[in-house]
Amino acid sequence: MKILENSPSMAYHVPMTVTSDTRTVSADTPAVVVPTGEPITISAGEVVQITHRLGGNLTVTWQYGMARVNRIYAGNLGEESSDGKKQEEGKVGGENGRKDENTIPTEKELWESLKNVFDPEIPVNIVDLGLVYSLEIVPMDARYKALMKMTLTAPGCGMGPSIAADARERLLQIAGIADAQVDIVWDPPWNPGMISEAGKMQMGLI
Repeated sequence: MKILENSPSMAYHVPMTVTSDTRTVSADTPAVVVPTGEPITISAGEVVQITHRLGGNLTVTWQYGMARVNRIYAGNLGEESSDGKKQEEGKVGGENGRKDENTIPTEKELWESLKNVFDPEIPVNIVDLGLVYSLEIVPMDARYKALMKMTLTAPGCGMGPSIAADARERLLQIAGIADAQVDIVWDPPWNPGMISEAGKMQMGLI
């Protein structure tokens, strides 16, 4: 159960779905410690519990605590890998993506892509959490750049850089997007009132 706090007098209990799938890691696997955000390597042979599958990424627990494993390494845990840099031609932006200069990305595509980005401890995507403050598409040579501003549920969240990096990766998967910039901002401060109705339903708040 995750608690989101907006003030000392306001706490929201978020019900979590725990899968508790036991897996043996087949190869040394990069991960990020939750909630500090520190990089770590889970060694081959370690036994982990997959507790959440959020946007293709995995949240796991093992003898050293909790960590987030990027979806590109999911195969090391016996899951189907999803490498955003190796998608089918014509479906990805960025350096490895579609070269069609006539492709014009839409804001709808970008927003939908960001619905696959999660805080590893909260089963609601960053869009429905109200963490995305702005999203803009600007011309860049013959293609486009995505500019995004987002925040976090708490300033001390160590997972911020990891979540922002995941958001940038998702934006780069959109055809026509050659670059993406994701900035973390704190003004205005996030509060639970920014959560969408769908997000509140998932969190059991309504």
